[in-house]
Amino acid sequence: MLDEGQALLCSDRKYVYAVRGPPLVDISPFLKLMVEREASDLFFSPGAPVNIKIEGVTAPIGKNILPEGAIRELLPDLLNEHQIAEFDEEFELDTAFSIKDIGRFRINLFRQRGEEAMVIRQIKWQVPSLEELNLPKIVADLIMEPRGLIIIAGATGCGKSTTVASMIDYRNSNKTGHILTIEDPIEFLHNHKKSMVNQREIGLDTKSFSAALRRAVREAPDVIMIGEIRDADTMKQAITYADTGHLCIATLHATNSSQCFERITSFFPDTSRGQLLMELSLNLRAIVSQRLIKNVNGGRLPVTEVLLNEPLVKSLIRDDETYKLKDLLEKAQEGSDLHSFDNDIIRLFKKNAISMDDAIVHADEPDHLKLKIKLGGHGISSNADDIYAV
Repeated sequence: MLDEGQALLCSDRKYVYAVRGPPLVDISPFLKLMVEREASDLFFSPGAPVNIKIEGVTAPIGKNILPEGAIRELLPDLLNEHQIAEFDEEFELDTAFSIKDIGRFRINLFRQRGEEAMVIRQIKWQVPSLEELNLPKIVADLIMEPRGLIIIAGATGCGKSTTVASMIDYRNSNKTGHILTIEDPIEFLHNHKKSMVNQREIGLDTKSFSAALRRAVREAPDVIMIGEIRDADTMKQAITYADTGHLCIATLHATNSSQCFERITSFFPDTSRGQLLMELSLNLRAIVSQRLIKNVNGGRLPVTEVLLNEPLVKSLIRDDETYKLKDLLEKAQEGSDLHSFDNDIIRLFKKNAISMDDAIVHADEPDHLKLKIKLGGHGISSNADDIYAV
C-alpha cells in the first residue's frame, strides 16, 4: 500500500462523500502519480481504494474508499457527450484521452453491481524503439515485408499494442508509403515520417471495424494495421488484404502460435476449416507471441515466440497439424529467427537482461531451460553456475 502522503488526499480535497454536496474527485493527481511511478494501470471501483499497478504488482493508494457515484461524476471530464451516450446504451466503453502536461491514457469504462467502474492504462507519448524493447531482429525484418499477414499474439496487458506501435514506427521511419491503422481506440499517436500514417478510431472516425475494413483497400494502403481480430469477418478481411498484396499486421488474444490457430479456427464453422487453413498457409507471414518478464534494470521486457511460415510450417498449417508446432519451435537451433519462448528467454538471459529466477519462472519447460543454459556455455553470466540450485 502506498502511504498517506502518496494517497493524494489533503484537508480540502478528498474523494469521499462530504456531509453536503456531491463527491469531489480530482483525477489529475492519480494520473500524475501513474506517470511518475511508470505504472501501467489505475483501477477505480466503488467500495475500494483506487489501486495502481506497477511492474505487474497491484496495490491500493491510501485507505480511503471510493464512494458510490464518484466515477459517474468524472465522466464529463473524460468523455464527450457522444461517448457518454454510447456508454449509457452499451454499459461499456473503450477510448483514449490526453491531458496536457501529464500524458496520454486508455480508459475502459464498465458497470459492475449497478455502478460505474473503470481501468485507466498509461500510453507512452514516445513510441519505444524495437531496440529499446529488446525485441529480436526478425521483428524489424517482418514489418519491412511487402506483403503477408503478421499476427502479434498475447494475453491482455502483455504489451501487444506497444510492440505493434514500435513496428509501425520502424517502418514509418525507414520506408515510404501509406500506413493505415484501424484501432479501438487509438493508443499511440504516429507522426508522418517517411510514410504517411492515417489512424482511424472506431466510433470517432468510422462506425465499426467491418465498415472501415470494407473500404480500406480503396484508401490505397501499403500497410494495414488492425487493432484486434475479434471475429470471423475481421479475420477474413485480414487474410484478403494479405492475399491482394498488402502487408497486414493485427493483434490476437492468444498465448502462443498453437493457440492462435485454435482461436482463428474457432471463429469459423468446421465445414470451412480446410479452406481457412489453406488460405492461412498461403498468406501468413509470421506469428509473434509475447509475454512480459521483469528486466534486471527495472521495468519489464517482452519475451517472444516467433513462428515463421517456412515450407515445413506451411505444410503443417495446410495439413491441419498445427499441434506439431510446439516441438518444431523447441527444436529450432539457438540463434534461429524461428524460436520458442524458452529459446528467447535464454537470449535475454545471456544479454544479462533478466535474472535466472525470472527465467525459470517464465519458462515453459524449466528443467529443459536449465539444461539448455548449462550446455550453452560461453556468454552466460556467472549466476548460471547456480542453475541447479534454483
